[in-house]
Amino acid sequence: QVQLVESGGELVQAGGSLRLSCAATGRTFSSYCMGWFRQVPGKEREFVAVVSWRGGTTSYTDSVKGRFTISRDNAKNTVYLQMNSLKPGDTAVYYCAAALKSPSLLAAGVVDIWGQGTQVTVTS
Repeated sequence: QVQLVESGGELVQAGGSLRLSCAATGRTFSSYCMGWFRQVPGKEREFVAVVSWRGGTTSYTDSVKGRFTISRDNAKNTVYLQMNSLKPGDTAVYYCAAALKSPSLLAAGVVDIWGQGTQVTVTS
């Protein structure tokens, strides 16, 4: 069973950049497509980005296209979310997610494993 631990969340000014990391334990990391979601208090968890098993395919929610980049390193059992041109609206708890079946199902919220979350706060 894979376990996920996020890191990299912090307070940053609008226009700045952050890179989130999600380290996975276990030997089957490459069996999972990986993604990021985010959630603000009082709202549902929202899909942000997904990457396929070997990293060849990525997909993003419209609000982050051109600003965020998801990538993975299977040798390091880690998935990343590079966030540029951050806006106050990006403020949220960011969760790493793993899914066995497909990137499209992960994006739809069909997730097998969740991380514990990391807080990103963007000030204006």
